[in-house]
Amino acid sequence: MSHVVALIPAHNEAATIEDVVAGARAHVDRVIVVDDGSKDATASLIEGQAEVLRLPENGGKAAALWAGMQHALATGADAVVTLDADGQHDTTEIPALIAAWRETPERLILGARLKGREHTPPLRLFGNRMADFWIAWASGQPLQDSQSGFRLYPAALLRRLELRHHRARGFVFESEALIVAERLGFPVRVVPVRCIYPENHRPSHYRATADTLRIIAMVAGHLLRRGMRPLGLLRSRGLVR
Repeated sequence: MSHVVALIPAHNEAATIEDVVAGARAHVDRVIVVDDGSKDATASLIEGQAEVLRLPENGGKAAALWAGMQHALATGADAVVTLDADGQHDTTEIPALIAAWRETPERLILGARLKGREHTPPLRLFGNRMADFWIAWASGQPLQDSQSGFRLYPAALLRRLELRHHRARGFVFESEALIVAERLGFPVRVVPVRCIYPENHRPSHYRATADTLRIIAMVAGHLLRRGMRPLGLLRSRGLVR
């Protein structure tokens, strides 16, 4: 029987963390919350409801994810579902990601926010599409919503995943994971999901200009090391297989 863990990085998410943890618990075997140096009651609110790993300082999402992934592997996880702590990911869609993984266990499952995408803030949508183009090219596969943090990582992939940016701030880590996963034989499978934008939703940590430029720089490094990978560009556009 597979052992599925939900991993939730959190920094000052006291307003939403209880509901997110409760929603995730209904669909997985365990919930791990990485408290990334929060100054509020994030950790204390979920004591007894989730395993809480506390980082002494705010190291950023990449550091929190990496710490949580290593803990999940060390404690017997077969798959790790990652989701944000702010409530924008619908926990009732976790079973769809798990079902897709069970059908295709050698895929990284990406919950792409395609349902109701017309409600996405325009600047964020532009940045996401720019990132999609470059990451799809470098990974040699069509991609949609590459910036979604709602994913399922098979443990078999995580054991082999070595990333240059696992301690970097921002969103480069999750983008690089898609590129390296494909190279390791774990291409992406997209599962359409909806994104929730609550009325009192805090501003996104994603900075459309700065983070997109960092992602492009990371992708450029991968492309240059692989001779610009022209076949990858054709595959990303669906022109060849």
